[in-house]
Amino acid sequence: MLSLPSVPHRVRTAVGALLLLAALTALVVLPRSDRGTAARQDGAPTRITDGDIPWPGEGQAAVTLEGSGQVLTHGAQRPVPIASLAKVMTAYVVLTGHPLRPGEEGPRIEVDRQAAHEAGVGGESTVVVTPGDRRTERELLQLLLLPSANNIARLLARWDAGSEEAFVRKMQRAAHDLGMRDTTYTDAGGIEPTTTSTAADQLKLAREAMRLPVLRDIVSTREATVPGVGRVANSNTLLGTSGVVGLKTGSTTPAGGNLLWAAKTDGTHLLLGAVLHQRAHTTPAEGLTAALEASRALIDGLRARPLSTGSEG
Repeated sequence: MLSLPSVPHRVRTAVGALLLLAALTALVVLPRSDRGTAARQDGAPTRITDGDIPWPGEGQAAVTLEGSGQVLTHGAQRPVPIASLAKVMTAYVVLTGHPLRPGEEGPRIEVDRQAAHEAGVGGESTVVVTPGDRRTERELLQLLLLPSANNIARLLARWDAGSEEAFVRKMQRAAHDLGMRDTTYTDAGGIEPTTTSTAADQLKLAREAMRLPVLRDIVSTREATVPGVGRVANSNTLLGTSGVVGLKTGSTTPAGGNLLWAAKTDGTHLLLGAVLHQRAHTTPAEGLTAALEASRALIDGLRARPLSTGSEG
Protein backbone atom coordinates (compact mmCIF):
# COMPACT_ATOMS: atom_id res chain seq x y z
CA MET A 1 0.00 0.00 0.00
CA LEU A 2 1.24 3.46 -0.88
CA SER A 3 1.56 5.85 1.98
CA LEU A 4 0.51 9.50 1.52
CA PRO A 5 2.76 12.19 2.76
CA SER A 6 1.70 13.52 6.12
CA VAL A 7 -0.08 16.87 6.23
CA PRO A 8 0.94 19.33 8.94
CA HIS A 9 -1.66 19.74 11.67
CA ARG A 10 -2.01 23.52 11.11
CA VAL A 11 -2.87 22.94 7.41
CA ARG A 12 -5.51 20.35 8.28
CA THR A 13 -7.00 22.81 10.77
CA ALA A 14 -7.20 25.64 8.20
CA VAL A 15 -8.80 23.40 5.58
CA GLY A 16 -11.36 22.20 8.09
CA ALA A 17 -12.28 25.75 9.01
CA LEU A 18 -12.77 26.70 5.36
CA LEU A 19 -15.02 23.69 4.76
CA LEU A 20 -17.11 24.56 7.84
CA LEU A 21 -17.48 28.20 6.65
CA ALA A 22 -18.61 27.04 3.18
CA ALA A 23 -21.21 24.75 4.71
CA LEU A 24 -22.63 27.50 6.91
CA THR A 25 -22.75 29.93 3.96
CA ALA A 26 -24.69 27.42 1.88
CA LEU A 27 -27.26 27.23 4.65
CA VAL A 28 -27.90 30.94 5.05
CA VAL A 29 -27.31 32.47 1.58
CA LEU A 30 -30.08 32.17 -0.99
CA PRO A 31 -29.30 31.53 -4.65
CA ARG A 32 -29.11 34.78 -6.67
CA SER A 33 -32.51 34.27 -8.31
CA ASP A 34 -34.22 33.64 -4.96
CA ARG A 35 -32.60 36.70 -3.38
CA GLY A 36 -33.86 38.86 -6.26
CA THR A 37 -37.38 37.51 -5.87
CA ALA A 38 -37.37 38.11 -2.14
CA ALA A 39 -36.19 41.71 -2.61
CA ARG A 40 -38.91 42.42 -5.15
CA GLN A 41 -41.58 40.96 -2.88
CA ASP A 42 -40.41 42.95 0.14
CA GLY A 43 -40.02 46.28 -1.69
CA ALA A 44 -42.65 45.97 -4.41
CA PRO A 45 -44.34 49.33 -5.09
CA THR A 46 -48.09 49.79 -5.16
CA ARG A 47 -49.23 50.52 -8.71
CA ILE A 48 -52.28 51.42 -10.78
CA THR A 49 -53.88 48.43 -12.46
CA ASP A 50 -53.90 49.13 -16.20
CA GLY A 51 -56.82 48.63 -18.57
CA ASP A 52 -60.26 50.27 -18.92
CA ILE A 53 -59.07 53.62 -17.57
CA PRO A 54 -61.60 56.40 -18.36
CA TRP A 55 -59.18 58.55 -20.35
CA PRO A 56 -60.37 61.83 -21.92
CA GLY A 57 -61.80 61.49 -25.41
CA GLU A 58 -59.43 64.14 -26.79
CA GLY A 59 -56.10 65.76 -26.11
CA GLN A 60 -53.57 63.96 -23.92
CA ALA A 61 -53.26 62.83 -20.35
CA ALA A 62 -50.87 61.13 -17.94
CA VAL A 63 -51.23 59.70 -14.44
CA THR A 64 -48.96 58.28 -11.77
CA LEU A 65 -49.32 56.93 -8.26
CA GLU A 66 -46.74 58.74 -6.16
CA GLY A 67 -43.85 56.44 -5.27
CA SER A 68 -44.72 53.73 -7.79
CA GLY A 69 -42.32 54.78 -10.56
CA GLN A 70 -45.16 53.98 -12.98
CA VAL A 71 -46.44 56.56 -15.48
CA LEU A 72 -49.46 55.80 -17.66
CA THR A 73 -50.12 58.05 -20.65
CA HIS A 74 -52.90 58.53 -23.17
CA GLY A 75 -52.82 60.37 -26.47
CA ALA A 76 -49.81 61.62 -28.39
CA GLN A 77 -47.30 63.11 -25.95
CA ARG A 78 -46.36 66.03 -28.17
CA PRO A 79 -45.79 69.57 -26.87
CA VAL A 80 -48.94 71.70 -26.76
CA PRO A 81 -49.68 75.11 -25.18
CA ILE A 82 -50.29 74.71 -21.43
CA ALA A 83 -51.58 78.19 -20.49
CA SER A 84 -51.48 78.85 -16.74
CA LEU A 85 -50.00 75.46 -15.84
CA ALA A 86 -46.79 77.42 -16.43
CA LYS A 87 -47.43 79.15 -13.10
CA VAL A 88 -46.63 75.93 -11.25
CA MET A 89 -43.08 76.20 -12.57
CA THR A 90 -43.05 79.92 -11.72
CA ALA A 91 -43.97 79.13 -8.12
CA TYR A 92 -41.49 76.24 -8.02
CA VAL A 93 -38.61 78.43 -9.20
CA VAL A 94 -39.53 81.24 -6.77
CA LEU A 95 -39.75 78.86 -3.82
CA THR A 96 -36.53 77.12 -4.81
CA GLY A 97 -34.69 80.44 -4.73
CA HIS A 98 -36.63 81.91 -1.81
CA PRO A 99 -37.82 78.96 0.30
CA LEU A 100 -40.55 79.39 2.90
CA ARG A 101 -41.19 77.20 5.89
CA PRO A 102 -44.78 76.37 6.85
CA GLY A 103 -46.33 79.42 8.49
CA GLU A 104 -43.76 81.85 7.08
CA GLU A 105 -44.87 84.83 5.00
CA GLY A 106 -41.46 85.61 3.54
CA PRO A 107 -40.05 88.96 2.44
CA ARG A 108 -42.26 91.88 1.48
CA ILE A 109 -42.19 92.65 -2.23
CA GLU A 110 -43.15 96.05 -3.61
CA VAL A 111 -45.83 96.13 -6.28
CA ASP A 112 -44.40 98.08 -9.21
CA ARG A 113 -46.27 100.29 -11.67
CA GLN A 114 -46.11 97.68 -14.39
CA ALA A 115 -47.97 95.08 -12.31
CA ALA A 116 -50.62 97.66 -11.43
CA HIS A 117 -50.97 98.82 -15.04
CA GLU A 118 -51.38 95.27 -16.36
CA ALA A 119 -54.47 94.61 -14.22
CA GLY A 120 -57.48 94.20 -16.48
CA VAL A 121 -55.48 94.83 -19.66
CA GLY A 122 -55.55 92.49 -22.67
CA GLY A 123 -58.24 90.11 -21.47
CA GLU A 124 -55.76 88.19 -19.29
CA SER A 125 -56.41 86.73 -15.88
CA THR A 126 -55.12 89.42 -13.48
CA VAL A 127 -55.79 90.97 -10.06
CA VAL A 128 -56.00 94.65 -9.19
CA VAL A 129 -53.00 95.79 -7.16
CA THR A 130 -51.77 99.22 -6.06
CA PRO A 131 -48.28 100.45 -6.96
CA GLY A 132 -46.11 100.91 -3.91
CA ASP A 133 -47.99 98.33 -1.84
CA ARG A 134 -45.76 95.74 -0.22
CA ARG A 135 -47.12 92.21 -0.32
CA THR A 136 -45.42 89.18 1.22
CA GLU A 137 -43.99 86.40 -0.91
CA ARG A 138 -46.70 84.02 0.29
CA GLU A 139 -49.47 86.53 -0.53
CA LEU A 140 -48.16 86.95 -4.07
CA LEU A 141 -47.92 83.16 -4.46
CA GLN A 142 -51.59 82.96 -3.44
CA LEU A 143 -52.50 85.53 -6.11
CA LEU A 144 -50.41 83.61 -8.61
CA LEU A 145 -51.88 80.17 -7.96
CA LEU A 146 -55.49 80.75 -6.87
CA PRO A 147 -57.00 83.34 -9.26
CA SER A 148 -54.06 82.70 -11.65
CA ALA A 149 -52.94 86.31 -12.02
CA ASN A 150 -50.59 86.88 -14.95
CA ASN A 151 -49.53 90.33 -13.74
CA ILE A 152 -48.38 88.73 -10.48
CA ALA A 153 -46.47 86.04 -12.38
CA ARG A 154 -44.50 88.74 -14.18
CA LEU A 155 -44.03 90.74 -10.96
CA LEU A 156 -42.54 87.70 -9.19
CA ALA A 157 -40.32 87.04 -12.20
CA ARG A 158 -38.93 90.59 -12.11
CA TRP A 159 -38.42 90.41 -8.35
CA ASP A 160 -36.61 87.09 -8.51
CA ALA A 161 -34.43 87.53 -11.60
CA GLY A 162 -34.51 91.23 -12.52
CA SER A 163 -36.54 90.65 -15.70
CA GLU A 164 -39.08 88.21 -17.01
CA GLU A 165 -36.63 87.11 -19.71
CA ALA A 166 -34.00 86.19 -17.13
CA PHE A 167 -36.59 84.39 -15.04
CA VAL A 168 -37.81 82.36 -18.02
CA ARG A 169 -34.25 81.13 -18.50
CA LYS A 170 -34.35 79.90 -14.90
CA MET A 171 -37.65 78.15 -15.61
CA GLN A 172 -36.11 76.41 -18.59
CA ARG A 173 -33.07 75.32 -16.57
CA ALA A 174 -35.34 73.92 -13.88
CA ALA A 175 -37.32 72.00 -16.52
CA HIS A 176 -34.09 70.55 -17.87
CA ASP A 177 -32.98 69.53 -14.37
CA LEU A 178 -36.31 67.76 -13.82
CA GLY A 179 -35.97 65.84 -17.09
CA MET A 180 -38.78 67.73 -18.82
CA ARG A 181 -37.30 67.27 -22.27
CA ASP A 182 -40.47 68.18 -24.20
CA THR A 183 -41.17 71.44 -22.35
CA THR A 184 -40.47 75.01 -23.45
CA TYR A 185 -41.17 78.07 -21.32
CA THR A 186 -41.30 81.48 -23.02
CA ASP A 187 -43.19 83.46 -20.34
CA ALA A 188 -43.87 83.30 -16.62
CA GLY A 189 -47.67 83.21 -16.82
CA GLY A 190 -48.37 80.88 -19.74
CA ILE A 191 -50.34 83.36 -21.84
CA GLU A 192 -48.00 82.85 -24.79
CA PRO A 193 -48.88 79.83 -26.99
CA THR A 194 -45.15 79.15 -27.34
CA THR A 195 -45.05 77.98 -23.70
CA THR A 196 -45.61 74.27 -24.34
CA SER A 197 -45.30 70.92 -22.63
CA THR A 198 -46.70 67.39 -22.48
CA ALA A 199 -48.84 65.67 -19.88
CA ALA A 200 -45.98 63.30 -19.00
CA ASP A 201 -43.57 66.21 -18.49
CA GLN A 202 -46.04 68.05 -16.28
CA LEU A 203 -46.17 65.04 -13.95
CA LYS A 204 -42.43 65.41 -13.35
CA LEU A 205 -43.04 68.95 -12.17
CA ALA A 206 -46.12 67.99 -10.14
CA ARG A 207 -44.11 65.45 -8.14
CA GLU A 208 -41.58 68.08 -7.10
CA ALA A 209 -44.12 70.85 -6.56
CA MET A 210 -46.18 68.75 -4.15
CA ARG A 211 -43.06 68.18 -2.04
CA LEU A 212 -42.93 71.91 -1.19
CA PRO A 213 -45.14 72.36 1.91
CA VAL A 214 -46.06 75.99 1.23
CA LEU A 215 -46.98 75.37 -2.40
CA ARG A 216 -48.92 72.24 -1.43
CA ASP A 217 -50.84 74.23 1.18
CA ILE A 218 -51.71 77.06 -1.20
CA VAL A 219 -52.97 74.88 -4.06
CA SER A 220 -55.21 72.95 -1.66
CA THR A 221 -56.96 76.16 -0.56
CA ARG A 222 -60.36 76.98 -2.06
CA GLU A 223 -60.11 80.69 -1.27
CA ALA A 224 -57.97 83.17 0.61
CA THR A 225 -58.15 86.78 1.75
CA VAL A 226 -55.13 88.82 0.68
CA PRO A 227 -54.70 92.26 2.31
CA GLY A 228 -55.08 95.06 -0.19
CA VAL A 229 -56.76 92.75 -2.70
CA GLY A 230 -59.58 91.02 -0.85
CA ARG A 231 -60.97 87.53 -1.19
CA VAL A 232 -59.70 85.44 -4.08
CA ALA A 233 -61.03 82.04 -5.17
CA ASN A 234 -59.16 79.06 -6.52
CA SER A 235 -59.99 78.39 -10.17
CA ASN A 236 -59.69 74.64 -9.49
CA THR A 237 -63.31 73.89 -8.61
CA LEU A 238 -62.58 70.17 -8.10
CA LEU A 239 -60.92 70.91 -4.77
CA GLY A 240 -62.59 69.10 -1.90
CA THR A 241 -64.32 66.60 -4.20
CA SER A 242 -63.10 63.22 -5.46
CA GLY A 243 -60.15 63.44 -3.09
CA VAL A 244 -58.66 66.40 -4.99
CA VAL A 245 -56.04 68.42 -3.06
CA GLY A 246 -54.49 70.47 -5.92
CA LEU A 247 -52.95 71.58 -8.29
CA LYS A 248 -53.53 74.14 -11.09
CA THR A 249 -55.85 75.03 -13.95
CA GLY A 250 -54.92 76.65 -17.23
CA SER A 251 -57.00 77.75 -20.22
CA THR A 252 -56.61 79.87 -23.33
CA THR A 253 -58.07 79.57 -26.81
CA PRO A 254 -54.91 77.95 -28.31
CA ALA A 255 -54.32 75.71 -25.28
CA GLY A 256 -57.88 74.71 -24.60
CA GLY A 257 -58.52 73.55 -21.06
CA ASN A 258 -55.79 72.03 -18.90
CA LEU A 259 -55.64 70.69 -15.37
CA LEU A 260 -52.66 69.47 -13.39
CA TRP A 261 -54.18 67.66 -10.42
CA ALA A 262 -53.38 65.79 -7.23
CA ALA A 263 -55.89 63.51 -5.51
CA LYS A 264 -55.78 61.13 -2.57
CA THR A 265 -56.85 57.56 -3.22
CA ASP A 266 -57.14 56.74 0.49
CA GLY A 267 -55.22 57.72 3.58
CA THR A 268 -51.80 56.79 2.21
CA HIS A 269 -51.62 57.16 -1.57
CA LEU A 270 -51.47 60.27 -3.78
CA LEU A 271 -52.49 60.23 -7.42
CA LEU A 272 -51.01 62.84 -9.75
CA GLY A 273 -52.38 63.57 -13.18
CA ALA A 274 -52.34 65.97 -16.09
CA VAL A 275 -55.12 66.51 -18.62
CA LEU A 276 -54.18 68.79 -21.54
CA HIS A 277 -55.63 70.32 -24.69
CA GLN A 278 -59.35 69.87 -24.01
CA ARG A 279 -61.63 71.69 -26.48
CA ALA A 280 -58.69 73.64 -27.87
CA HIS A 281 -59.48 76.61 -30.15
CA THR A 282 -62.89 77.19 -28.57
CA THR A 283 -63.18 79.59 -25.61
CA PRO A 284 -61.10 79.43 -22.43
CA ALA A 285 -64.27 78.87 -20.39
CA GLU A 286 -65.42 75.98 -22.57
CA GLY A 287 -61.97 74.42 -22.53
CA LEU A 288 -61.64 74.69 -18.76
CA THR A 289 -65.06 73.13 -18.19
CA ALA A 290 -64.08 70.22 -20.43
CA ALA A 291 -60.76 69.75 -18.62
CA LEU A 292 -62.44 69.73 -15.21
CA GLU A 293 -65.08 67.25 -16.34
CA ALA A 294 -62.56 64.95 -18.02
CA SER A 295 -60.31 65.09 -14.97
CA ARG A 296 -63.12 64.29 -12.56
CA ALA A 297 -64.10 61.22 -14.60
CA LEU A 298 -60.47 60.10 -14.75
CA ILE A 299 -59.87 60.64 -11.02
CA ASP A 300 -63.08 58.89 -9.97
CA GLY A 301 -62.31 55.97 -12.26
CA LEU A 302 -58.81 55.58 -10.87
CA ARG A 303 -59.89 55.92 -7.24
CA ALA A 304 -62.48 53.18 -7.75
CA ARG A 305 -59.88 50.74 -9.11
CA PRO A 306 -58.00 48.28 -6.92
CA LEU A 307 -54.27 49.02 -6.62
CA SER A 308 -51.81 46.26 -7.37
CA THR A 309 -48.41 45.34 -5.96
CA GLY A 310 -45.65 44.43 -8.40
CA SER A 311 -42.23 45.34 -9.63
CA GLU A 312 -41.74 48.25 -11.99
CA GLY A 313 -42.14 47.34 -15.62
